[in-house]
Amino acid sequence: MRFDILTLFPAMFTGPFTESILKRAQQAGHLEIALHDIRHYARDRHKSADDYPFGGGAGMVMKPEVIYQALADVLGYGEQALADLDTLIPPPPDRPPVIAMSPAGEVFSQRIAEELAQHPRIVLVCGHYEGIDERVRECCIDRELSIGDYVLTGGELAAMVVVDAVARLQPGVLAAASTAEESHSDYLLEYPHYTRPATWRGHTIPDVLVSGHHGNVARWRHEQRLLRTLQRRPDLLSKAPLSARDREYLRQHGWSTSAPGDEQGIR
Repeated sequence: MRFDILTLFPAMFTGPFTESILKRAQQAGHLEIALHDIRHYARDRHKSADDYPFGGGAGMVMKPEVIYQALADVLGYGEQALADLDTLIPPPPDRPPVIAMSPAGEVFSQRIAEELAQHPRIVLVCGHYEGIDERVRECCIDRELSIGDYVLTGGELAAMVVVDAVARLQPGVLAAASTAEESHSDYLLEYPHYTRPATWRGHTIPDVLVSGHHGNVARWRHEQRLLRTLQRRPDLLSKAPLSARDREYLRQHGWSTSAPGDEQGIR
C-alpha cells in the first residue's frame, strides 16, 4: 500500500515513519510512504503557501493554487494543470481517495481504518494555520477526517495516526493473530495482558492463565473484554455482536438496557 502525504513540514514524519513496525513494513515492501512538500509548489520567490483570509479574522489560510498544483503533480494529471493557471482541470475519476485532515471532518475510527485499508493508495493532505481554501476542498478533496474533538496545530500528527492505523491492517505488516482480538475490532475493548514474572511486588496474575486449559483461557479473555467495555466504553456495546450468553454476563455485572440500542454501563 502507498501513502502520499502533502505537508508543509515533511521533517515531522521522520521519526514515526523510520522506527519500529512502520520502518520494517517499508523495508519489507508491504508499505510505501511518500512525503511531498507543499511549499515546493509555491510560485513566488518567498515560497509562501498561505495568505490572509478574506473578510478578516485571525490566522492564515493555505492558498488553493499551491495545494492544487501539489495534487495535480502527485496524482499524475500534472502537465496541463501545472501550465494552465486559469482553468480548473478536474482530477481523474480513477484516482486514489484524497483525504484532508481537518478538525471539521468525520471522526476517524477503526471502521474507517478498515475501509481505507482496502485501497492500494491513499493521498493525505495536511492542513495548517486556519485550514485550506474552501474552493480547493470542494474541487479536489474526497473526504475530511478528524482524530478527535480537539484542535491541533496542523494535520501532520493526525495523518501519522491514520497511516499507522491503516498500515497495520495490511497483509504482512503484523501477524494476523495480532489484530484479531484488538480493541475495537468488534466494538469490544481488548482483554488485560500479563507477562513474567507471575508474581510481581505482591501482585499475581489470574490463575486461569497458567491453568493450561485453553478453553477456560479463551472464555476468561472474552469475558474480560465484555467487562472492560462495560466499565470503560459502554456506548460500544450497542454496536457489538453480543450473544445471549454475553448479554446475561453483562447484566450480572450491572449492565442495563432501558431501550433498544440504549445500553448503559455500571452506575
